[in-house]
Amino acid sequence: MEKNNEAFDDDSALFTIYGEKVLAVNGSKKNLKITDKEDLDIFKSLKKEKTYIGIGFDIHRLVKKRKLYLAGIKIPFNLGLEGHSDADPVLHSIIDSLLGACKLGDIGKLFSNKNKKFKNIRSTILLKRVIELIESKNYSINNIDINIIAQKPNIKKYSKKMILTISQLCKIGIDQINIKGKTTEKLGLIGKGKAIAAESISTVTKND
Repeated sequence: MEKNNEAFDDDSALFTIYGEKVLAVNGSKKNLKITDKEDLDIFKSLKKEKTYIGIGFDIHRLVKKRKLYLAGIKIPFNLGLEGHSDADPVLHSIIDSLLGACKLGDIGKLFSNKNKKFKNIRSTILLKRVIELIESKNYSINNIDINIIAQKPNIKKYSKKMILTISQLCKIGIDQINIKGKTTEKLGLIGKGKAIAAESISTVTKND
């Protein structure tokens, strides 16, 4: 292949290939050619996504004549957690971590404890609504890491069922969720068996 004698500048070049004149124009490798749906799907998969992190924390006092809900499941125990809703600190901390990562406020803003319609509501319902909200904003969950802080009951005994429940509520795989049971070595309200707390860290991806 020989370069034709015709003039060309720094941004283009004229070649003769098999007797035909071909003009080559310099371009950017970032400009991908999209001619059909397959090309568009490839472009979407290559598009850089942004990741955000959020943290959530919640604590409730253990009292008599209340059911104990942790991570969306009912735990057999002689005490339950006091609160406006079902007082599930695990799901509440997840909700706050997701809302924080997506910059959408907090659980109190969306589900005020002054609103009677949320009285004794299951936190599974609240989390489902938050998942719908973040999906509508084009966010998807990467992973959730959770600490459940309780002297009793034994959290490890229920961790697999908790992970399965959270995965179903959040529409993610069980491999994207981690739960750790912690105690306070009998220190403070939690250590004395008077409260249970939870903290969560979530990472989400923004898909524009």
